[in-house]
Amino acid sequence: MRGASGLTSVREETERLEEEVLAPWATRARESRGRKRPEAECDLRTCFQRDRDRILHSKAFRRLKHKTQVFLSPAGDHFRVRLTHTLEVAQVARTIARALRLNEDLTEAIALGHDLGHTPFGHVGEDAFSSFLGEPFHHSEQSLRVVEYVERGGEGLNLTEEVLDGILNHSWERPEPFTPEGKVVRLADRIAYLNHDLDDAVRAGVLEAREVPREVLEYLGATHGQRIDSLVRDVVNESRARAEVAMSQAALEVMDRLRAFMFERVYLSPEVRGEQEKAIHILTALAAWHLEHPEALPPEVLRAPGGLKRKVVDYVAGMTDRFAIRRYLEIFVPNGWGSRLGR
Repeated sequence: MRGASGLTSVREETERLEEEVLAPWATRARESRGRKRPEAECDLRTCFQRDRDRILHSKAFRRLKHKTQVFLSPAGDHFRVRLTHTLEVAQVARTIARALRLNEDLTEAIALGHDLGHTPFGHVGEDAFSSFLGEPFHHSEQSLRVVEYVERGGEGLNLTEEVLDGILNHSWERPEPFTPEGKVVRLADRIAYLNHDLDDAVRAGVLEAREVPREVLEYLGATHGQRIDSLVRDVVNESRARAEVAMSQAALEVMDRLRAFMFERVYLSPEVRGEQEKAIHILTALAAWHLEHPEALPPEVLRAPGGLKRKVVDYVAGMTDRFAIRRYLEIFVPNGWGSRLGR
């Protein structure tokens, strides 16, 4: 797009710089596969920059600040929530992308959007909704539904195929993303959550730092910063050597050892699991009630594709922890006499 002055647009200048600066195997905005609904190009931002901004300004993104990462309703101010997890993933992913001369805008867009479909109360919500639906519920698939069908009053954000693919396939149970930037986010997600969940578990007194497996400490380091740095450096060095996004086999094995330790001592520990049955009960009860009262569902949720059960899950999965608790109390717990009258 050229203005009245005949100058190229800022977006075109950015796309030209991408051609000059990015690695040959990086994804370029000019070569995007596009959107499901074609749109006129912006004269300031590339398509991936627009996707990042749409995600950042979405309601689902703002709700992440009140969604559990691991510890439900933590008393301390320094425990991670789903929003701070997302920001840490974005930081790790951008560091790797910049070092490899990949597209940082695409990387950031995928990272900021990857957990938009996460449920209240952490991964326990996935168990509740799988039972309710009678089929597996995956937060990555829910993230895709949020950006395609729920946001913007049911119209969706109309993101590029590259961002949609990266969001859907960031989980390791899914196929690999088709862009190197999506693969970076996939690795960054695991690097971030394993290390910050360990940091939070120590802060919560669930375990002591000295209990971390010796091979993990020796290979990655004794501190949170050292472990993040070791894994990021490994991805950068291995990827530069192969000209594709990768982690060394040794680092993968150590990370798998850390993950197994975290499941054994943290994710499945009595301290963490203690309140999760209550959370499952709240979500299951809310889903069942809304299935019987579809008139209580927002219009944008009702416009989404799928059956009523699927739409109920769209709504309840989008709740924050505190809204789910408040809604449960409103529906199932009797009010004291005169409480609605302010007496």
